Amino acid sequence: MTRAKATAIGFTAVLMWALLALLTIGSAPVPPFLLNALCFAIGGTLGLIWTARRGLSVLRTVSWKVYAFGTLGLFGYHFLYFTAFRIAPTAETGLIAYLWPLFIVLFSGLLPGEKLAAQHIIGALVAFGGAALIVLGRGSEGEVSALGLVLAFACALTWAAYSVLSRRLGDVPTESVTVFCLATAALSLIAHLALEQTIWPQGVLGWGAVLVLGLGPVGAAFFTWDMGMKKGDIQILGVASYAAPLLSTLALVLAGITAPSYMILLAAVLIAGGAAMAARPRKQDGARSTDSAG
Repeated sequence: MTRAKATAIGFTAVLMWALLALLTIGSAPVPPFLLNALCFAIGGTLGLIWTARRGLSVLRTVSWKVYAFGTLGLFGYHFLYFTAFRIAPTAETGLIAYLWPLFIVLFSGLLPGEKLAAQHIIGALVAFGGAALIVLGRGSEGEVSALGLVLAFACALTWAAYSVLSRRLGDVPTESVTVFCLATAALSLIAHLALEQTIWPQGVLGWGAVLVLGLGPVGAAFFTWDMGMKKGDIQILGVASYAAPLLSTLALVLAGITAPSYMILLAAVLIAGGAAMAARPRKQDGARSTDSAG
């Protein structure tokens, strides 16, 4: 698989995550950990079907340490995210939680064979500015809490670390994400039973939203993201991830849930500009290509 193809596959995860807010609204009033358990169970089942093409025995070749790492990444991120918003359902919490694309860009410089250029950092910061306009524009539903903000910061670090460290597991088959999902579903069910009241999806619309969530944003997206992180351009994917809150807002606009605004347009310009800046070939790369051709 080429680097460009893996990057494109990884970006499909961002496109699927763009539907997360819309589908989550459709799944209401299911509490978050129960929704997590249902969706990851569907995603894990999808993974089992996909893995069967190679034979489920491939899952036995993966170390338990890898499974522990992947489960900690998926469940840990969602547990911290939901808990942060339970404590502090504010725009500030969402903004801090959305530092993970920037952290991915910064952490990627620690990977062997990866070069972090100034354009990657500047592009990520510009795109983050666009995401900030989107997130802060949604307003707050509660009071700012120091603990909530700390948990949001921890969740951003968790997802960034999971994503970047996946690069070090390049030889581990993506099929391993199947076990990550099923284990996360089990842990989410335990968290639900301990922390929430059981409220099932309402009607065809509610169950349909849960099914689509499990097949896409909370299912296939983690498999394609794994491919992108392991084989693709990690800096470009990090910056491009800021398209998710923008596309999510556009989906809500098209659904008639959110009104269009000039702020959304400005956010689009900043996010697209930041991504273009990060993806622009560096001068030394162009010079190297010219020298090679000669």
